[in-house]
Amino acid sequence: MKKILIAILAIPIISVAQNQDAVFIKKMSDDILTNGKAYDWLHHLTKKIGNRVSGSSAFDKATDWGKVTMQEAGADNVIMQECKVPHWVRGNNDEVKIISIDNKKQSHVLNALALGNSIGSSIEANVIAIKSFDELDKRKDEIKGKIVFFNYAFNQTYVETFQAYGEAGKYRYSGPSKAAQYGAVGCLVRSLSGSTDNFPHTGMMKYNDSFPKIPAAALGLQDANKLWDMCTKNLVKVSIKTHGKFLPDVTAYNVIGELKGISAAIKYITIGGHLDSWDVGEGANDDGAGVVQTMEVLRVFKAMNYKPKNTIRFVLFANEENGLNGGRKYAEQALAKNEEHLFALETDGGGFTPRGFSLKLNEEQLKKIQSWIDLLQPYGTHKLEAGGGGADIGPLNEKLHTPIAELLPDSQRYFDIHHTNNDVFENVNKRELLLGAVNMTALIYLIDKYGL
Repeated sequence: MKKILIAILAIPIISVAQNQDAVFIKKMSDDILTNGKAYDWLHHLTKKIGNRVSGSSAFDKATDWGKVTMQEAGADNVIMQECKVPHWVRGNNDEVKIISIDNKKQSHVLNALALGNSIGSSIEANVIAIKSFDELDKRKDEIKGKIVFFNYAFNQTYVETFQAYGEAGKYRYSGPSKAAQYGAVGCLVRSLSGSTDNFPHTGMMKYNDSFPKIPAAALGLQDANKLWDMCTKNLVKVSIKTHGKFLPDVTAYNVIGELKGISAAIKYITIGGHLDSWDVGEGANDDGAGVVQTMEVLRVFKAMNYKPKNTIRFVLFANEENGLNGGRKYAEQALAKNEEHLFALETDGGGFTPRGFSLKLNEEQLKKIQSWIDLLQPYGTHKLEAGGGGADIGPLNEKLHTPIAELLPDSQRYFDIHHTNNDVFENVNKRELLLGAVNMTALIYLIDKYGL
């Protein structure tokens, strides 16, 4: 009877607390949607600095800009955390051209981009069109001296487009070395997209040092379809000209802004996005949007004079696209300093309408966060689901077992522009961008106040 009475008496207290939280979250939301700086910051990052491949002078400019902007947003202090990063450069324009069909001369240029980390080369060879690694293995005796074309399409039945991306990504990442294993002299891949346009998509590939390093490029979807149709009927010869190379590794920095916690016990909550991008487009959705949303959370906490219990770190990570060295360094330093990290959140899915969060934590912690759904739903969150967490904060989970999460924007348009020349400021909607920051702010506030 006593337990029942206590439970009944607790209901009004919980209701009052939730109402107070709802009021404060609404106040922060109103400020972001009316006074938010994220869109203006993104304009500067994309139009004044542009794309920011690891190791480049543009990345260094972005780092300097991030430090100054964090300070202006009100960080108690800004830490420049050093790490070494690779420096791959594309060189001159990439070219993939059909030069003959059934031994009859042609000159048809295909829309293509060399894959990140691929070597420069100039080759001519017949094309063998392949749909899967299984087919590659079955046809291994036909591969030597040819250019392998992997035409693995996005599975359009997946509503969650990241599922299709994850499934197709192995052909970009390891396809060139798989082909080289059987004697291929070059590799083409269908761009990782479900779109209808013809923009080629670059992205990271990694050579297996056990096999020759061959040039590799991605084709726009329309040209991928054309080449596939030709190869099913004709003998097609293609030339590939790329100029990629690695320069020596360089020093880069994670930019870390802090809001100091008022608790005597120093514990950390991390929120972040990655500052680097590929060397095409402007890196607006990937991941300029995440960078400016991260700083928007900092700005609004300061505007509300919010005093966090825990120290909140706002991290602009280096080198997510091309090795994850920034995320690894952040986790290594946290482990070396014996820091206690309560939670980490990343935003790296573009500046689209927020739908919720994916979370990697235990069942009890997930249920606690799911109990806040009524506070988050007014701003777009309807999914709080297990199974996620961003790449840059993955090492925190691996090394320190930190619970991690990632903002889930609507993903239907993300892979139309991801890693392309079309990833520009004009393809980010201000309202959607700011709503993402609202949801991130609300979640970080609730975790800081109530813990996990």
